[in-house]
Amino acid sequence: MCMGNTKLYKGSLTTIILKLLNEHDKMYGYEITQKVKAITKGELKITEGALYPSLHKLEAEGLLAVEVLKVDNRLRKYYKLTEQGTKETINKLDELERYIKTMRALVNPELRFD
Repeated sequence: MCMGNTKLYKGSLTTIILKLLNEHDKMYGYEITQKVKAITKGELKITEGALYPSLHKLEAEGLLAVEVLKVDNRLRKYYKLTEQGTKETINKLDELERYIKTMRALVNPELRFD
């Protein structure tokens, strides 16, 4: 992952992947990297070296299913959420929302923490 503070984003990579797959049904690895780059206007670039180990880990945990399709005479691996993956996406997004709220309260104390 490339950007200002890689460590902050590294912990969010799983959530980013799950959220994108929740919105797009199924995606292949390169498509995920390009989508993140487009959404963040180039601010966040996920490298293949960061992405694929995360995808494999999520698959091993039963959160992703893999579908291999032939596209232009090449095999392409598509990832999609399992039922368990969909539930975990909701948990991860809630967790991230709470984290962002907490950080906002710390960084900007005049904003009320509700």
